[in-house]
Amino acid sequence: MDDQKVSLASLFLVCLVLSEGRCNVGDGSTDVPGYKTRYVEVQVDHFSFANSDTFQLRYMVNDTYYKDGDPIFFYTGNEGDIEDFVKNTGLLIEMAPRFGALVIFAEHRYYGQSLPYGKESFKDPAHLGYLTSTQALADFAVLITHLKKTVPGAANSPVFAFGGSYGGMLAAWIRMKYPHLVAGSLASAASIFQYPGITDCEAYSHVATRTFQRSGVGCPERIRSSWDVIQDLGKTDAGRHNLTSMFRLCEPLAADDMPTLVNWLVNLWMIYALTDYPYPADFLTPLPAWPVKEACHLITSHEDVLSGVAAATKLYFNFTGQAVCLDISQPYYGGLAWQYQACTEQIEPICSDGVNDMFPAIPWDLVAFSQACYQRWKVRPRPYWAVTEYWGRNISAASNIIFSNGDLDPWSAGCVLKSLSDSLIAIVMEDAAHHLDLRPSNPADPPSVVKARAQEADIIEKWIQEYHLTT
Repeated sequence: MDDQKVSLASLFLVCLVLSEGRCNVGDGSTDVPGYKTRYVEVQVDHFSFANSDTFQLRYMVNDTYYKDGDPIFFYTGNEGDIEDFVKNTGLLIEMAPRFGALVIFAEHRYYGQSLPYGKESFKDPAHLGYLTSTQALADFAVLITHLKKTVPGAANSPVFAFGGSYGGMLAAWIRMKYPHLVAGSLASAASIFQYPGITDCEAYSHVATRTFQRSGVGCPERIRSSWDVIQDLGKTDAGRHNLTSMFRLCEPLAADDMPTLVNWLVNLWMIYALTDYPYPADFLTPLPAWPVKEACHLITSHEDVLSGVAAATKLYFNFTGQAVCLDISQPYYGGLAWQYQACTEQIEPICSDGVNDMFPAIPWDLVAFSQACYQRWKVRPRPYWAVTEYWGRNISAASNIIFSNGDLDPWSAGCVLKSLSDSLIAIVMEDAAHHLDLRPSNPADPPSVVKARAQEADIIEKWIQEYHLTT
């Protein structure tokens, strides 16, 4: 596919966003049983005195098992509405009875209801420029301080941060940045090394390909061969009509739609790999158990390569059978806030060579990426700032962080996979996808995940004991 122009801008905005920001303000009620909605006032800008604006940051509380002085389990909300993370994260509340823990899920600024400027939050860079990970961490630090002052018996409670994916990165960073407030962290699928100059941009594609290889012999090869077929069909009106029909697209493909189609499929296979859970789940969309295995069965059982690829595509987008057609112009993940973050400080390059992976050859092109970001947001990325801000690969001065990762998850390529000290502990879970250990327990969980959860709880118990010995 040497002459196939793939959209770099959208390819590298791979992310896990569960919903776009909404600006309605709740009354304290929630549709998540056991949780109450609360708000805390925080500064729009924590780091200067030029802007005195404030806004209401939403958080959710479950005090069912809380006992005075026992720990606070604090989920560092990431790129989505916080209620979605409550529904998809079971570990905190499952651990709470053992520890008598107060469970808090804090929403990330510019997501869900936590919009600093309401409907104007995405108006322009002047309003959106306060969307950074450092500002979000400061929000969480303010909230933790607030909880310790206002929750009865919590003044001396140790706080443990939990998070997955970008939220896992935040969980690690809040321990590194505010160790006096956070006694320890569980950072699941935290790709803190997936930055320029630290991790090879092809690593993600290699892990995704390996996950497909494990799920079906010959599956990655069939996907790799599909790109040339798609390219050839895209050259003629008749071929594009055939593609439109096979994929059951909502709109007929035009010649200039072909890069969008290819990009749509590239992202599809990547997301398949990171949501390869052992039971039916609807994390991003309803899918069957072991969806990669199901997709590979469809891909390899069809005599025609493209028919198999189209069938696997429909499995992802229409597992429930309710979709009339598939719209390649609509992202199946994404949101304004994360797109902005991915264009500013959260630059996590992904590329492929088309030889050692199952994707078309797509280089990492910072110049093209920067231009696409400027056209969309009128900002230029700072690709190396996160490395400076969060210590790069040299995090040995940190302590009390568990880094857990599933070996099926492509994001694991940029994560901590080996323990760096006796308190920077890596746990690698076999046959596990994206932050599976944080999800609610399920009888189908692989033994590695059951073992990891038990190990995580034991480590946290040890850190609680150490906390009380030193405070």
